[in-house]
Amino acid sequence: MKSECILVELKKLSDENSITKKELMELLKKYARIISVHDLMMATAHMRKDGEFVHANYREKYLEVYIKYFILRMKEVIEKNDYDYDSNIDKQSFDTSFPMLERTFEKERISTSKDDKFPLIYVITALYTTFILEEPIHPVGSEFPGSLKVEVKNGEFLCPVKDKQKDNTNAICHLCLAEQTPNI
Repeated sequence: MKSECILVELKKLSDENSITKKELMELLKKYARIISVHDLMMATAHMRKDGEFVHANYREKYLEVYIKYFILRMKEVIEKNDYDYDSNIDKQSFDTSFPMLERTFEKERISTSKDDKFPLIYVITALYTTFILEEPIHPVGSEFPGSLKVEVKNGEFLCPVKDKQKDNTNAICHLCLAEQTPNI
């Protein structure tokens, strides 16, 4: 089974009138099973390399949050067996995510190898976090320059940099359910 096949199966799921969290979770688990420890190690190395470009004051926080949540989310998907997700996901948001998910498979490659699983890890993590957990892509507490953080206020997720990505068609932020933090 090739990583890219998840896009075909997600599209088939999108053709349905509604999608339950259970249906999506089963698909995510199916593809998570083809990700090896080696793939996760390569993803971690890639994220560490990307972290070199983060300002030194935020680098360790960035690496701790992103690697921890990125890798742990994959572990959750792979190991989670006790779920009861009969509710439906936000179908409109799911349907509009396809162009971005397809671009992710192209832009998030870390090698020329056909076995590169980083795009698959990225897509599974984003879909799991957004539609199954209903949490923002950047975990609550993620810090950005200026000591700005993703936070929860009155049950709403707020991100201080969401609007800065609105013109970036490749930004995963378009999928994220967090709203822009007001007055920033």
